[in-house]
Order: sequence, then C-alpha cells, then structure tokens
Amino acid sequence: MISADADITHKRVLTIALPIVLSNATVPILGAVDTGVVGQMGEAAPIGAVGIGAVILATIYWIFGFLRMGTTGLAAQARGAGDWAETGALLMRGLLLAFAAGAVFIIAQAAVFWGAFALAPASAEVESLARDYLQIRIWGAPATIALYAVTGWLIAVERTRGVFLLQVWMNGLNIVLDLWFVLGLGWGVEGVAIATLIAEWSGLALGLYLCRSAFAGDQWRDWARVFDPARLRRMMQVNGDIMVRSVLLTGSFTTFLFIGSGIGDVNLAANQILLQFVEITAFALDGFAFSAEALVGGAVGAKARDRVRRASVVTSQWGVGGAVLLGVTFAAGGPWLIDLMSTSPEVREAGRVFLIWAVAMPVLSVASWMFDGIYIGATWTGAMRRAMLQSVAIYAAALLILVPTFGNHGLWASLMVLNLARGVTLGLRYPRLEAQVGA
Repeated sequence: MISADADITHKRVLTIALPIVLSNATVPILGAVDTGVVGQMGEAAPIGAVGIGAVILATIYWIFGFLRMGTTGLAAQARGAGDWAETGALLMRGLLLAFAAGAVFIIAQAAVFWGAFALAPASAEVESLARDYLQIRIWGAPATIALYAVTGWLIAVERTRGVFLLQVWMNGLNIVLDLWFVLGLGWGVEGVAIATLIAEWSGLALGLYLCRSAFAGDQWRDWARVFDPARLRRMMQVNGDIMVRSVLLTGSFTTFLFIGSGIGDVNLAANQILLQFVEITAFALDGFAFSAEALVGGAVGAKARDRVRRASVVTSQWGVGGAVLLGVTFAAGGPWLIDLMSTSPEVREAGRVFLIWAVAMPVLSVASWMFDGIYIGATWTGAMRRAMLQSVAIYAAALLILVPTFGNHGLWASLMVLNLARGVTLGLRYPRLEAQVGA
C-alpha cells in the first residue's frame, strides 16, 4: 500500500484510476448476460421481469450510494492524519449501517415491492415473475449495501486494484452461475436471482478479506470510538449532504428523460442511445474523480495545503485529458456506434443530428466530475449540496427557455448548462476549500 504522505505523482494517480476504469467496464457486461440468458427462454415476460426487478433493487440500493463517497472522504482524511484506528472504526460504522438498512428492507419487503409496482405497474405475468426474482434478491440487501462501504474504504486507502478484483469476481461468478442455473438447470428467472444473490454475499466476503488490515487490531470493535456521538454526527452530516446532492442530480436526469419522451419517439430513441455515451463518459472519468477523492482526502487529513492543490491539479489534468480523448473518440466512432445500437434509419439519422452533444459532453462536464471528487475527499459536502441547488435552479431556467425554442437541441443544451453550472459553482468555492486546510 502506498504511504499516505508519498509524493502525488502522475503514476500514483493512474495507479488509483485505471483499476476503477477497468472495474466500471465490467458493469454493463453483466446486464447484457442477464438479459441474454433469460432471452434464451424464448418468452418476453422473463426478460421484462428481470429488467424491472433489477431496476427496482438498483433504485432502492442507490439511496445508500452516499455510503461509498462518505466512507472514502472520511477514511482518506483519517489515513492522511495517521489515525489508522479511525479508518477501521469508519469501516465498521459503515458496515453496521449497511446491515441495519439491509435488515429493514428484508423485513419490509412486502411494502417495498407493493410501492414499487404501484409506481411501475406491469402485466400480471411479468409482475409475478418479478416478485419471484425480488423475493430472492432482497436477501442480498445487507451485502450489497455493505459493499458500498467496503469499496469506499478501499478507494480511500488507494487499494483500487482490490476494487477491480472484487468487481471481476462478482460479475464473473454471476455470469457463470447464470449460465449454469438458467441454461443448465432450467431455473429461469429464479436462477438469475440466485446467481446474483450468491455473487453478492461472496463479494462481501472477498471485500472484507481485502479490508483485513482494518480488522488487524481492536479498533474495529472499540465500541466507544465506533459509536462516538461527535464522529457519528459528522458521518451523518457528510452522508446526508451527499444524499441530497445525489437526489437532485438524479432528479435532473429523470427530468431530462421525461421531457425527452414528449419530443417524439424517434428523438426519444436517439436520446437513449446517446445517453449510453454519457454513461461511458461517467465510467471513464470516475477513475480520475476517485483519485481526487483519495489524494485530496489524504492531504486534508494531513493538513497539507500544498498537497491539496497538487492532488487537485494532477488528477484534473488526467481528467481533462481523458475528456478530450473521449470527445475525439465519440466524434470519430459515434456514427458507427449509433448504427450498432439501432437499425432504424430514422433513429440513426436523429442520432447523428444530436451526436454533437455527446461529443461535447465530456469536455463541458469534466470540471463537475473532478470538483465532485475533490469536494468529497475534502468532505466539503455542504458546499456540494448548495452548489447543486444553485445548478438545478439554473438548469430549470435553461429548460424553460431553451426547450420550447430549440426542441431536442434545447434539451441537450440544458443538460450541458447543468454540468457547466455544477463546475462553475464548485470552482468558485474552491479557493475557500484550499484556504481552510491547515488553517
């Protein structure tokens, strides 16, 4: 493991970032295999059931995504301050919160599923199969939520190769079990659910092994420290701010989708294809944002103002470079990718018309991604929340002005305005962040 006070070099940034990028690349593969395996059953209902069941659980678990970011920022600062006991206690707090939340979901599963299907009704056959799927998968809730804390902790201590190993193990095992249970044993939708459940719990076991240094001493069971009121309040404040910011961000993208659905079926289909470019951008730039979280967090913990700036600059240089490379790649290969994802001549034509926005997206949005990582590392989450509120207000104004005038181009322009506003509002606050380090 790299020492917390080691020089912040380009090599160190890449050592953190590249495993995250590779790890993210494995995520869409699993979804494709899940769909492909149940598709071999020759019926539409199982595909729909697995799809809607996975979306319901992803939405529920996403609520606890703050646990990943909050754990990274706080643990990186504790590590930078040389307080190894606190890093272990932080992991334990996250695990206890995850297990408690998972237990609540298991106990309240009937109400949770009823609410989900009330919001997203499906045919009787699809809903029945989806319930079978959910009733198995929900038993993995404690493990899945706990993995947010485990992943955040591994990033904080710069063990992102462990994150990659964890993702490859879980997705690889899930795929093998999918093929065995569904195609080999004929277990259908329930087989997909059981495969994922086993992968989740085995992933947690591997994750805890990778975090074994946190359990090397007694700090993880120092209950006075683990349940210290001041530290618990700090953890809840950070996580609460991140959750509000994430809800606002997700709501903004949901608004994009809802408005897009009213601009015509062809434009809606083209938007869905181009949003895959946005997802690729997020997966790629996440690696550099996560590097910023770990390195800025360590520098803040050490109260080293010059290292905060160095970490911010070096990680952002790689972020900008990655964004430019993505933009060039989308410009050159975008038409081919659009043709690969749709055979409709109308959708292909519309995709080419609006491709310019997917090309511009990485460069126009990179500042928002990188500042997010910097602020999470510094645990300046209150400033993140306030900046997001301001950005969403600007986004709403852009939607009201641009969409009626320019249609789908106006919708995409508004999304660019949102990300530019996020970058600007966070950037304007950065000098104060840096000034408070060591003050």
